[in-house]
Amino acid sequence: MMNKQSFIWSILSAFRKTVTSLPHKPAVMLGGFVGSFVPLFTRKKLREASKRCARVLSITDKEALRIVKGAYINFGKSTAEFIRLPVMASKLDRIMTVYGEENLREAYEAGKGVLIVTAHLGNWEYAGAWCAQNGYKINGLGADQRDERITALIMELRNAGGMKALGKASDLKAMIKALLRGEIIAVPVDQDAKRAGVVSPFLGYPASTPVGMAKLADKLGCAVVPALCVRWLGTEKLELHFCPALEGREGKPYGKDLQESIDDCNELISGWIRKYPDQWMWMYPRWEAVERGDID
Repeated sequence: MMNKQSFIWSILSAFRKTVTSLPHKPAVMLGGFVGSFVPLFTRKKLREASKRCARVLSITDKEALRIVKGAYINFGKSTAEFIRLPVMASKLDRIMTVYGEENLREAYEAGKGVLIVTAHLGNWEYAGAWCAQNGYKINGLGADQRDERITALIMELRNAGGMKALGKASDLKAMIKALLRGEIIAVPVDQDAKRAGVVSPFLGYPASTPVGMAKLADKLGCAVVPALCVRWLGTEKLELHFCPALEGREGKPYGKDLQESIDDCNELISGWIRKYPDQWMWMYPRWEAVERGDID
């Protein structure tokens, strides 16, 4: 009998074959269509995500359900886009409009390395691929999946987009080496860091937040540039925004005061999610460690 991971892999393989054989727009629309059916098979996760969304955004259950179903659709589209990265890597300018590149360019040309902080919002993978295709040396942090075939596929697709696979976020030595070479590291900071993080408000609720990017900024003097890549009106078109590099309060370098630095970053990302709530991963239990009492 086929186990769960093998079943998921077989579905993913069939999906990959289909979306790579289609033109880009129909492939992305198909991804959204498939994503819209996923909640039918994950009803418990749908209920949990909707409850989480309603509580955090202070909205009705009906509105939260609409947002979370939209997030599933966006994830389906983003998955199709990611799988198509080997086809689309050289064509990203056709579907992406970029704002604020001067913020990234200024930080990059300083030569001290750049940490791009982002979130699982819109299509975060295409943000990194766009950087690589436009002359920026960029590294992506990875995380082992339950199925090592999926881990290998993620690395393969990122490499096809021009990104280098750096390893896990816990590999500080590799991160420091890349930054000292003047390269970019893309860091999603909307994950539950559990006991390794600092508790900071995220969408108004305390959450354990990764601190590595702030510590590295303080240690190496590298810039921290927030970036988001969001979908335009539910289409295959994407907008990539590079914000000005984060600065510390009262003239202090970013990262010098760890708590303030994490708080300010979380506040910025929370604003993005409030603006594009149906493009964020509500299915992920962002506040779990604090809610369970694992961290004060």
